[in-house]
Amino acid sequence: MDMKQEEITTLHDLNLDKEKLMNAVSELADYRPVAVVMPMLYSEIKSEALLNITKKLNKCTYLNQVVIPLAAKNQEEFDHVKRFFKQLNIPNLVMWCNGPKIENLLNSLRSEGLNLNKYRGKGRDVWLAQGIATLENYAIALHDADIQSYSEIIPTKLLYPIIDPELDFKFNKGYYARVNIKRTIMYGRVFRLFLQPLLRSLVDYLGTEPDFIRYLRSFRYPISGEFALTSDLSLDLDIPGGWGIELGVMAEMYRNVARKRICQTDLGFYEHKHQEIGDSDQGLVKMSGEIFKTLLRVLIEQDFVQVSRPFLLSVRVLYQRNAQDAIRKYHADAHINNIDYERHLEESMVEKFSQQIMISGNKYMLKPVGTRIPDWLRTMSARKKIREELLEIVRNENEV
Repeated sequence: MDMKQEEITTLHDLNLDKEKLMNAVSELADYRPVAVVMPMLYSEIKSEALLNITKKLNKCTYLNQVVIPLAAKNQEEFDHVKRFFKQLNIPNLVMWCNGPKIENLLNSLRSEGLNLNKYRGKGRDVWLAQGIATLENYAIALHDADIQSYSEIIPTKLLYPIIDPELDFKFNKGYYARVNIKRTIMYGRVFRLFLQPLLRSLVDYLGTEPDFIRYLRSFRYPISGEFALTSDLSLDLDIPGGWGIELGVMAEMYRNVARKRICQTDLGFYEHKHQEIGDSDQGLVKMSGEIFKTLLRVLIEQDFVQVSRPFLLSVRVLYQRNAQDAIRKYHADAHINNIDYERHLEESMVEKFSQQIMISGNKYMLKPVGTRIPDWLRTMSARKKIREELLEIVRNENEV
């Protein structure tokens, strides 16, 4: 049984009493109210995963609020999602993030020097939802809307270390085993085959381990989409607008929070909708590119790493070697655990990820700044009541 503690406090699931934990969070939430933010695409409305999530969230009676930031093409899709969430008994708000009213509100800030509509993707949707969730809640848990193995214990585990005064962490990162036991498949390829060997390659190239890389490698799953944090911290986040959000949040925690106030929690086995491998414009390959650009930015800011074409070429060579070593290790682990291992597919993905190091690295050098959304503190300094204006729009749209 794994009981290892490293630089980041790890909260294992060794002898956890789920009912006791639920009761504890319910009592604590009376004076430290909590919310869940669950970003979603309209296409997820038909999934069985979302229906199960809704049923399990109804068991989380301690929740003060659920905010659902939505990317929808039109009013019809928005109305459909609102009708769907009428079965959610917890107070909830569906937020049409790319709808005309919210976009008009954001456009009105251009006179203050903030062009917030240039950002698109999950990062901006989460940022918008955090704006209203921070108004009435002490802490916020965030998770995706496609978790097929979802249970009420997920938000409970995420929130408990934040709201329990005896622990009083500021940030909690969820980690899990990305293995489907029934189908005997090992997932999590962007982490296993890209980020993990990439971090090892950067250490090899630099000849030392920069503090930010050591910090990232202390986490079991640094790019998981499940985490919780206090509202005051949420207001002070500069995050990428797209798929680099998870790593971007990790970088902000590194910059703003003492290591002793950060923890990670075991969420067990995890199954969700799987992205296609894709290319530079979609899927897992696009995701790896955005993660790499975010990583380069933070390494320059925090550890003054010099990024150049020779740097990218060297890292790419080292990455391929480390990724090949990782494939051999995962193959052995899968073999002894009777898990089907598609070695050829994983080798092919490493080749695509390797190409992305050069493609995304060159894109980053052409545009190294301007990729992060300004934090809410800055936005509020431009217009003091901007969160309240946003909340009014969302409430009015939910009443129609």
